[in-house]
Amino acid sequence: MSHPLLTAETLGALREAFDTGAPTLVCSLDLERTRAAVAVDAAGFSWQDRRYPWPEVLRPRTVYYWTGAAFEPIARYAGALIKLVPTEWGAPTFEIDGIKMLPTASVSPYEDARRKVALIRPRGKRVLDTCGGLGYFAAWCLAGAVAEVLSFEKSAEVLWLRTLNPWSPPPDVRLSLKHADVAAEIRALPEGSVDAILHDPPRFGIAGELYSQAFYDQLARVLKRRGTLFHYTGTPNRLTSGRDVPQEVATRLKRAGFDTSPRGDGLLAIRR
Repeated sequence: MSHPLLTAETLGALREAFDTGAPTLVCSLDLERTRAAVAVDAAGFSWQDRRYPWPEVLRPRTVYYWTGAAFEPIARYAGALIKLVPTEWGAPTFEIDGIKMLPTASVSPYEDARRKVALIRPRGKRVLDTCGGLGYFAAWCLAGAVAEVLSFEKSAEVLWLRTLNPWSPPPDVRLSLKHADVAAEIRALPEGSVDAILHDPPRFGIAGELYSQAFYDQLARVLKRRGTLFHYTGTPNRLTSGRDVPQEVATRLKRAGFDTSPRGDGLLAIRR
């Protein structure tokens, strides 16, 4: 049985319903995956035939989960604070020390992943998902009838976030999710063993090795000829330092054997 996920906004709506005398409120307790009538009373609320006490005041921009004894933030500290962050779109993003890892300003991070996965046309392909994150790329690959997804995620904390995020994909025989650093693991993959690649690394300042010429050479090695790569780049540092990271990435990819073209906030590259 799943347990409720709360945000400050959801708790406020539940409390307002009780304060105005409403016995129930139709709302979502799984970040807008579903909506249902939630019963409220002086002691707390009921959801999926289980009762929960009213929590204390919840902090904004935080998702809380039920531990079995209390509601606690979905956040862990391991050299950096890694937390699940609610969005207006339902599907959450996550942050590392306050740096947002997925776009949310004008589109749901889940919908953003759909658009990017569509660029590589996953049907029937073996896809390398270099930085698994919350699994949104993998979810859309599975929905797109992929043959297999090889997904790597370096952070144990991010993998823990996935276990509590209802938008992350459930286990699937076509999804191989490994807790490992793709920068090291890619060397063990056979040459020409994948049909397409999705590369959505953290910012250059956090994971510079995933923007290196050596890593791009490995991407070219494991990708079949005429295979497709989508590389998220964003535009970090352009306003503060004038640095053009997308152009730097395009230059290195061309050296590795790719033809590149801009696509939204990233690059689409074809292996020559």
